[in-house]
Amino acid sequence: MGEKIAVIGSGLIGRAWAIAFARSGYNVALHDPVPQATEATLAFIDGALQELADHGLLDGNSPDTVRRNITAVSELKSALADAIHIQECTPEDLDSKIKVFRLLDSAAAAEAVIASSTSALLPSKFIKGLPGASRCLVAHPINPPYLIPAVEIVPAPWTDPSVVTRTRLLMESLGQAPIVMKQEIDGFVVNRLQGALLQEAFRLVKGGYASVSDVDSAVSDGLGLRWSFMGPFETIDLNAPGGIADYVARYENLYRNLSETQQEVVSWADAVGAGVEAERTAALPRSELAVRQGWRDRRLMALAAYKHGATKSAGS
Repeated sequence: MGEKIAVIGSGLIGRAWAIAFARSGYNVALHDPVPQATEATLAFIDGALQELADHGLLDGNSPDTVRRNITAVSELKSALADAIHIQECTPEDLDSKIKVFRLLDSAAAAEAVIASSTSALLPSKFIKGLPGASRCLVAHPINPPYLIPAVEIVPAPWTDPSVVTRTRLLMESLGQAPIVMKQEIDGFVVNRLQGALLQEAFRLVKGGYASVSDVDSAVSDGLGLRWSFMGPFETIDLNAPGGIADYVARYENLYRNLSETQQEVVSWADAVGAGVEAERTAALPRSELAVRQGWRDRRLMALAAYKHGATKSAGS
């Protein structure tokens, strides 16, 4: 059994983190103030581990081996004891985060890093004034982290650089791909990029330029194919004979002119009411959402397995 990680909160994010840590050999103490929640989480983990094993995504371990690395711990003090890293996964509410971090900071060992899984709250908003503010930061996963490796590491102004380094190294030991931010900003990196794409998607549909399915196809059958293994800067670096400077010289004016038509901020709710919801419901009845979510996760597993194999055979 490896070093100990405490996962606080056993919802969608907490259970996913537990799998990611346990798969890499860490001893995971999973705590939730509601015992029934932990029971449901462990049942989910059992099923997920078997699916991961079927796709070769347990790093050569058996589901039983990984499962033995996860222990439900009813008392917070016991969960935190001897943990080198604490991954907080409680609800996305600022007042709640402030209370939880006060509690964790007062109860955890002084050398333990305390990381929040928040996807939207700036770390400075809930760690300011804590005695241990220097060992606190955000480590935001793209859910589920056992399938999607990117994780955003976001320091507050008071976070010790060595804590950022420790967290980056820990995430790399899991096989994650850390996105280490230099400073905090609303939305971090991933949601800011996703938000820009979503705003344009809603704008195109609401303006009557394209259907929901065609906008989805533009990503899944177009941009997303390259984006599944390289980002926007590398994409344009490879899309011009002379690299990125050449691409900018050729296309900056084109995109600048486009940006003038992208300044209107449309209401997403209005777009949903104007047809987005109707088109998606026609394509996928709401009663079948859970089934399609399972399909999505199996696709992600297959893609993760392919990328893992492709990296070995084709190189990074």
